[in-house]
Amino acid sequence: MSSLYDVLIIGGGPAGLATAYLCHKHGLSYLVLESGKAVFQGIANTYPEGKHVYASKPKDAPEPFLVDELRPPDKPVTVESYIQYVQHFVQHEKINVQTEVALEDIREERDVLSVITDKRVFRGRKVVLAFGSSIPRELSVYGDAKMVAKNLEDAGKYVGVKTLVIGGGNTAADVVIAILKAKREVNDNQPVYWSHTSGKFDVNKETAQRLGEEILLGGNIRLYPGATPRIGEVDKEGVDRLVIRINEFKQADGIDLYHALSFPMENVIACIGSQGPMPIFDKLGIQMITCAAGVCKIAKEGDRLALLTSEFESTRKGVYVIGGAISPSYMKIKEGAIAEERHPNLIYTAINDAYHVVEAIRKKTGN
Repeated sequence: MSSLYDVLIIGGGPAGLATAYLCHKHGLSYLVLESGKAVFQGIANTYPEGKHVYASKPKDAPEPFLVDELRPPDKPVTVESYIQYVQHFVQHEKINVQTEVALEDIREERDVLSVITDKRVFRGRKVVLAFGSSIPRELSVYGDAKMVAKNLEDAGKYVGVKTLVIGGGNTAADVVIAILKAKREVNDNQPVYWSHTSGKFDVNKETAQRLGEEILLGGNIRLYPGATPRIGEVDKEGVDRLVIRINEFKQADGIDLYHALSFPMENVIACIGSQGPMPIFDKLGIQMITCAAGVCKIAKEGDRLALLTSEFESTRKGVYVIGGAISPSYMKIKEGAIAEERHPNLIYTAINDAYHVVEAIRKKTGN
């Protein structure tokens, strides 16, 4: 029989680690399941290099940081420094984390929740969903799109190979710049292919300037505006590949012609934005409410918001949702009424959510 934890925590960001630390502190057995290669992977992926992290909190927030050990310093520090501090904290406190584990489903078995992952099944009495909102979109193509990278972990990996970057914004441009620089530093003339489904790339002035400087220094780049990923395939050597269509010629006889490029999946990076947690909530059966005119003042009309109690428990008994996944607002059940509740996407909010959830779990479990 596998281990039974008091709390299973999905996500190793600020909310997840704060939950884990408080469970550790109060004697609750727990395990953090993180899909990335390290804790705070979501922040590492979404914060630009060198960006400062602040101990920000809403002006009208009545509470201080309730888990001071994970509070960012008063003096702004780079995201790299903060992540390094957090990683040392995890090691020092011996926080129980398993990385590179992807959530697939949650099933109920009497009073136990079974968390199904791509590795194995984990069992817990309570589950805290703390995976944030920066969930990458999947490429809608046939084949295993998960083999396409969602971010740049090591630019040197793409030296010596023809690389395709998909996406038309600043994140994609940053990836292109990093790979061009890595190639230039070792005199690699293999091009970086940059495609976008729109006919126009949209980057800010600063990013465009850095890209221009890299090209002037010898960066070899091929631009393909209007190109679309069409299909995944396996070549005769068994290599998974992605095909992108770069132009199309409609024919009167219905047999259309097109030009396409094919890249090994391992040489493709898709910077196509985030889809948010809604698809995961749907899959897990987390009830949501659609905002109608006059109901929501923070979210937009038509947005779907998670329905939670004042203790952040969802309509699935024993499953809690905290952190960025429920920002900028959620539907709160309180005293028999349902109303929209503001929920800023801040490290402060995520950490304090964790405190309140662990307090609620402690009361229910008697710890």
